Amino acid sequence: MATNIHPSAIVDPQAELGDGVSIGPFSVIGPDVKIGANTKIWHQANIWGNTSIGSECEIYPFASIGMQTQDMKFKGGNPGTLIGDRNVIREYVSINAATNDDEYTEIGDDNLFLAYCHVGHCCKIGNHLIASNGATFAGHVVVEDHVGIGGGGTAIHQFCHIGQYSFIGGCGKVEQDIPPFMLGDGHPAKIRMFNKVGLERNGFDKDQIQTIKQLFKLFYRQGLNRQQAIEAIKGSDIAAKAEVKTFVAFAESSERGLAGGS
Repeated sequence: MATNIHPSAIVDPQAELGDGVSIGPFSVIGPDVKIGANTKIWHQANIWGNTSIGSECEIYPFASIGMQTQDMKFKGGNPGTLIGDRNVIREYVSINAATNDDEYTEIGDDNLFLAYCHVGHCCKIGNHLIASNGATFAGHVVVEDHVGIGGGGTAIHQFCHIGQYSFIGGCGKVEQDIPPFMLGDGHPAKIRMFNKVGLERNGFDKDQIQTIKQLFKLFYRQGLNRQQAIEAIKGSDIAAKAEVKTFVAFAESSERGLAGGS
């Protein structure tokens, strides 16, 4: 299938476009950009820098992807942005390149970024994220798979780590790591509950959800500090469960500290 480029679009002849790529009116595509098959770029989008976008993505008007990092430590070079397949990037989303040579801001597959989201330099975002309107990821944020982020300007501090199957409520201020399977909310965000609805929607069975409920109670409802809570979980009857091992590994590796309970 041939590419479809509107006459008013500005596409550098060095850009690499896969079969079936569509580029709408007044969009700008830079010389180092690579776009995979059947990706659609709506009108007035800007894709620049050392940027690679996968197949079957959809990029809406006024999105800005791959522009130079806002990091004041940037000293030049050609850092980049890597985006996987089947991502939907809505209006006015900005995704910045990394800071240093051989570094990339990375986004996986099947993610949805609603309008006005911002992904800062050197973020590592996995798969199946849903980020609602205005969600902001500062530099070096790591987001695992199947995460939900509420809108209303939810802000995630630089270097935070967001665990798999977690959810962050709208208008939240995330200053510390959000563990897997948990629900964080507030200003600053605290762990209010485990992410029951999200787990059900993602096919977790009753036994898995019961395990995570027990895990939540052990870690957040016993009045223990982090190390005491980890030891209590390791000594419990659920210690061998896969979800528990995932949670404990996350908690033990946290560098910013874990968001507290409420």
